[in-house]
Amino acid sequence: MRLIAMEAARHDWAGMRCGCGGFAGHLAGDLTAVAAAGPGPEPDVGLEGHVWSPVTLWEPAPAVVSVALAALADDVAPVVREWFLRQLQYLVTGEGTDPSSARRGIDLPERCRDLAVQGLWLLYAEVMSNRSVGAVGSAFEIITVLEPDRARLERVREIAADWLPVCCRTGLCDDR
Repeated sequence: MRLIAMEAARHDWAGMRCGCGGFAGHLAGDLTAVAAAGPGPEPDVGLEGHVWSPVTLWEPAPAVVSVALAALADDVAPVVREWFLRQLQYLVTGEGTDPSSARRGIDLPERCRDLAVQGLWLLYAEVMSNRSVGAVGSAFEIITVLEPDRARLERVREIAADWLPVCCRTGLCDDR
């Protein structure tokens, strides 16, 4: 959890507009609370409507990508790891930018993908760890969005075929 707290502290959350209409100051606490969750049930924290929606990403999205990557490098409970992977997946597959950011010329989906690609090897490590089907599937689906080297992606698909979810084994989840 130390890496997550360190990364969360780097961002000016109070200066970012949140999807809820206010400022994003509450998100740092939400993210560190998720990180502190133990091996019990999945954390009951949702970022939908604050950081992402099915059609829009809001200003805090790149900061959340950075925190999610820190979570993959940190020692967190499996449910926490899966939660952060799902959030990362929502952010790298985002399609739109909130109007305020768009007026400033910021392409949030592109910025999130550019940040996430820096953690590509963390995602490959997650796939190869075979910790859980949920984590492996989310990590692989994120890789399909980020990986420019399709031959590498296919090689990992072959190696990890026994533990990849069906949609990942067959290529149904591939973004490209």
